[in-house]
Amino acid sequence: MPDAQRYPIPAAETRTEIRVSNSRFIATLAYTPSVEEAKAFIGRMRGEFADATHNVFAYVVGYGATTTLGMSDDGEPGGTAGRPALAVLRGSGLGDAAVVVTRYFGGTLLGTGGLVRAYGDAVRAVLEVLPRAEKIEKRQLLITIPYTSYELVKRLITAHTGEIQDEEFAVSITLTLSFAVEDIPPFIAALTELTAGQAEVIEI
Repeated sequence: MPDAQRYPIPAAETRTEIRVSNSRFIATLAYTPSVEEAKAFIGRMRGEFADATHNVFAYVVGYGATTTLGMSDDGEPGGTAGRPALAVLRGSGLGDAAVVVTRYFGGTLLGTGGLVRAYGDAVRAVLEVLPRAEKIEKRQLLITIPYTSYELVKRLITAHTGEIQDEEFAVSITLTLSFAVEDIPPFIAALTELTAGQAEVIEI
């Protein structure tokens, strides 16, 4: 199961279009890891489609219990556009994602139910073709070890899929490491055992 340390995200900005009663609904979805980036993406879409009737948006920044949500009906009747777009986006299981559904009015009124379906379907359509990636939260560790443990610790780091980002050789060796959050506890346990408690560990 994905959690706040590892979750699906959009792998590339993706766009698709559906037509409903002569209206065009163009859905563009992008990876937005912060609210600022979500707003910048929404602004870019509004600029690109400045002549559109509506540019409705929804975004989910973060994942699980730590999410920031946003949406706008952009002039459509309240609750008929941003809310269904957000509901479909949240239901997709993605984190750090923003979608803008651009509507060019085709002359036929869709009614409240029709709008809800159209905006939801537009987001579903872009989700169907969206490539996905996995986001893994990483943290840095600062460890200090004796010279005698250096080669063994390097192998231990590799075994726990860590990366050495910096090395400092003084009285002892200080290594700056990067790990997926979920790999840190087992690495520290193995490091403590390997060095008989001689290693110092600071989580940055």
